[in-house]
Amino acid sequence: MSDGRSPDPLSIAMVGTRGVPARYGGFETAVEEVGQRLVGRGHRVVVYCRTSPGAVGELPAKTAGMELIHLPALRKRSLETLSHSALSVAHLVAHRTDAAFVFNSANAPLLPALRAARIPVATHVDGLEWKRSKWGGAGRRYYRGAEALAVRWSDALIADAQGIADYYSAEFQAPTELLAYGAPIIEPGDDLLGDVGLLPGSYHLVVARFEPENHVDMIIEGHRRSRATKPLVVVGSAPYSDAYTARLHDLADDRVRFLGGVWDQRLLDQLYAHSYTYLHGHSVGGTNPSLLRAIGAGAAVTALDVGFNREVVQDAGRYFSSASDVTAQIEGAEADPASVELAGRRARELAKDYDWDVVAAGYEDLARRLARRSSPSSRPSGRRTGVSA
Repeated sequence: MSDGRSPDPLSIAMVGTRGVPARYGGFETAVEEVGQRLVGRGHRVVVYCRTSPGAVGELPAKTAGMELIHLPALRKRSLETLSHSALSVAHLVAHRTDAAFVFNSANAPLLPALRAARIPVATHVDGLEWKRSKWGGAGRRYYRGAEALAVRWSDALIADAQGIADYYSAEFQAPTELLAYGAPIIEPGDDLLGDVGLLPGSYHLVVARFEPENHVDMIIEGHRRSRATKPLVVVGSAPYSDAYTARLHDLADDRVRFLGGVWDQRLLDQLYAHSYTYLHGHSVGGTNPSLLRAIGAGAAVTALDVGFNREVVQDAGRYFSSASDVTAQIEGAEADPASVELAGRRARELAKDYDWDVVAAGYEDLARRLARRSSPSSRPSGRRTGVSA
């Protein structure tokens, strides 16, 4: 009987993220979940990790079977990702693998070095990063240019949402591999809720980095305007913006509780699973792991009304486009607990369509095609053929 391990193992590199263990965002989650499954199938997986300032002690050489290469980065928002990825690519060129997955189209200027070393590469493009308000004019121009370079210089492109795939098709006439994230089905218990003074079903929840595109301000304002009897629990922080954090606190009334960043995954899972509703305001990031984890926990979701979110939540969700909508949806949910319970059950059903084992199999198949160099001999030019905002 087969143990699921490949008879023809590959060496696969994962470049461009903060690395593992995953403590930041979607790319890191994908690397951790996919990487350990590829190891379980018999492949060698090398993950490039960003060292943290002030880190003490010996850094681990492996986790979950993945080999870890720790390299530094410049501690400036506009240069952090590219500086670390440049060191990673230099190391990778000297220690070749059969295939490489590069995460974040911002790293596209480094792709020619991989091509020169004859390392086939797929770029996991991000969720329209140039639309984020944290980037000024130069940053937006850079990200738009990097998208075009990723199209031109990658052997394949990976999209994690149909909306992203549609964008690259419309803008560049470029095909993508649609490999969404997984949504683990979780039953985490509730023994840790008391540590933060909460009871099951007694609160609304939002989990997000404090960035304008995640609309935490809209959610807080909408809750403040409402007659909600349940508090709003806010999990998250703003690594680069004290001003935005201060704005959120100014908007809040005494029914809002800020927990800061929650790094205990068990506690975070319990917060999702036992929220009365989970409010999700992300607007530009493609398929979001926080949203997927929420539906896998059976949370009743109220989401910003954009295509990425509707793609995941479908008919299980309530939707909002303004603070007034948030107010109405919170009040409507509190007035109709039966519909909230039904939405949570439906969300868990939808989560079954997002399976990390299936996602990892997609990455494995793509890695094999890359290693065989069976990608199209002619790639799109990278010239924009569509019209975007």
